[in-house]
Amino acid sequence: MTTATLTTTIPTPASVAPSPLLHPTHLGSLPLPNRLVMAPMTRNRASADGVPLPVMATYYAQRASAGLIVAEASTPNAVGQTYANITAIHDDAHVEGWRRVTDAVRDAGGRMFLQIQHGGRVGHPDNSGLTPVAPSPIPLPDTIHTPSGPQPAVVPRQMTLDNIHRTVADFAAAARRAVDAGFAGVEVHAANGYLLQQFLARNTNHRTDAYGGPVAHRIRFVVEVVRAVADAIGADRVGVRIAPGITVNGIEEGDTEDIYPALVDALNDIGGLAYLHVVFADPENPLFRRIRADWPGTLIANPVLGWGGPLPADGGRRAGERLLAAGADLISLGRAFLANPDLVERIRVGAPLNAVRDKGLMYEGGAAGYTDYPALSGSPLPVSRPRTPRGARP
Repeated sequence: MTTATLTTTIPTPASVAPSPLLHPTHLGSLPLPNRLVMAPMTRNRASADGVPLPVMATYYAQRASAGLIVAEASTPNAVGQTYANITAIHDDAHVEGWRRVTDAVRDAGGRMFLQIQHGGRVGHPDNSGLTPVAPSPIPLPDTIHTPSGPQPAVVPRQMTLDNIHRTVADFAAAARRAVDAGFAGVEVHAANGYLLQQFLARNTNHRTDAYGGPVAHRIRFVVEVVRAVADAIGADRVGVRIAPGITVNGIEEGDTEDIYPALVDALNDIGGLAYLHVVFADPENPLFRRIRADWPGTLIANPVLGWGGPLPADGGRRAGERLLAAGADLISLGRAFLANPDLVERIRVGAPLNAVRDKGLMYEGGAAGYTDYPALSGSPLPVSRPRTPRGARP
């Protein structure tokens, strides 16, 4: 497997305090060598029709030492596409493209879930060829990146009940395809202002039917999607990502403190889900503490590291350790893994981290700012290992 060709020298500190982030654990019956999760990060390296490109296999295999990789958001149907050159998981070509990635990661000793995301109103006809759909016909108050540059958002079509039921079925079908592609499980994306969170939020959901109005109705779509996915592939293969109070993509929930306790209770009723993934988790936040108390299973916490600002020098290590002390089971980091393919080894030996390079390189395609970050000299690189069967259960 091709890895980063540049290297830097491993420091030899007199003593390096061991980090609880490196303690082995389990996700259900899936053994994890450490508690670090590579968070899903859209990087626009797919073909125009959503097929993962070969450079993606290199990228993910370089980072296979993570306890778990949650691969970037993939759309369950064509209308759910957000931006150009993002991955999808709704036809055979997508399955084959992702299988090349999961094979590479498996050969390097890694484990992967796939995030499934429907953009809802965060989309554009120039990207998908279709008018986006959403709970209500309320456009995104921003532009959308398209192949020809930023374009004003369009007014989405309000989803009919038939649209809703078909979308639920599309999520379930996408989950089956993900398992066929070799993923150990999937993460249902109910965060960051995309379709599922659009149903949760008052400012994007003005419906008056069973999917709008009171909290019990606004959580219904998320619960139906998660239940259908769990029925399709087994609850122990299914995680859910939430972002209480986040305002990304024009979301204003309005009653965050009511939404998430109700949603967590409803997800608990499904039973046996692999994990709950909380974005921008703060151990001092009362809602985070309540979610931790109410959620009986594995909790992945993504620490607050400064939205839009520079990455801390430690990549989030101290913030992650604080969250572990507050009850999180696993810690997800994004940019730290992007810039450091051997992040686990750097934390182990106390090495400095690579800085994240120019933001534009994250999204413009190719190897630059993607697979060309240097690894430490002598740090372990992906090796060929016996493969476990595709879709082996965690």
